[in-house]
Amino acid sequence: MTPRDAQSSRETPAGLDSFVAELYRTSRGPEFGLSREQFDGILQEIAKKYLPPQATQSEILGLYASLRLEELVLARACAAGQERAWETFLLRYRQKLYDIAGYLAKESSAARELADSIYGDLYGMAPRDGQRVSKLASYTGRGSLEGWLRTVMAQEHINRYRRQRRLVSLDEETEDGAQFATAEIEPVSNVDPRVETATDEALAALPSEDRFILSSYFLDNRTLADIARTLSVHESTISRKVDKLTKSLRKQILVGLGRSGMSRRQATEALDVDVRDLHLDVRNRLQESSTPAFSQKKVGSPAGKGSG
Repeated sequence: MTPRDAQSSRETPAGLDSFVAELYRTSRGPEFGLSREQFDGILQEIAKKYLPPQATQSEILGLYASLRLEELVLARACAAGQERAWETFLLRYRQKLYDIAGYLAKESSAARELADSIYGDLYGMAPRDGQRVSKLASYTGRGSLEGWLRTVMAQEHINRYRRQRRLVSLDEETEDGAQFATAEIEPVSNVDPRVETATDEALAALPSEDRFILSSYFLDNRTLADIARTLSVHESTISRKVDKLTKSLRKQILVGLGRSGMSRRQATEALDVDVRDLHLDVRNRLQESSTPAFSQKKVGSPAGKGSG
């Protein structure tokens, strides 16, 4: 039985169960009306989506620890119809949704209509089989909830534009004197360009092997055990390495933001972004020059093989 099978049957290893219990406590699940059983089910659903069936306990722990749990619990509690959660959601994100809608739609009435339609989708105004269905049920906590909301609203704006274009005939627009310029949907992003610069500099400074590990784990979805076999080291070594690298990268990015003129508080707040909002080719940066060092390690001396 794999760790995930054990988890699904509630025969969860003591270490994993106590870890999940602590995550539940700090996630504000009880406050938002989400039971421990519901919380466990959400985590299992996300693990099934992002981890292979044979995932080790350390990989499951790593995934759970990487999630934005408070935002995940808030979104899922809203999807479950918990009014306390919805009130908190509106307090945090109502104005942000209108700001995003205004950026996309430009014209105030169109922006208001776009925001209102998204509210309906998020709250679950269109029931199926007698049950309310909310878009928030698809949020997995892998990126920020605000970034996810921007993506959802941008897609809805594009869908509405396309539907409108299909409803208005070419002849009607010609008679109205419309100018047929190619529509451009600008990307929705409020990421400070200094964050992208600092991130790029931090990634560029990584040794080739570190880039290989991060690229394999976060971009190629390779397991810790698989990466360990490739580098001829123990799985626990890779697990510690991934944890150390992510913490070190964050520190280096904060240092870079400090050099750019940000205060510590400004830098910390600026880092609260969804990586998908960065106009930066992370994959290309991580994979630069990673293969030569990796090849050298495979054929290198026993001393090199045992490092890490």
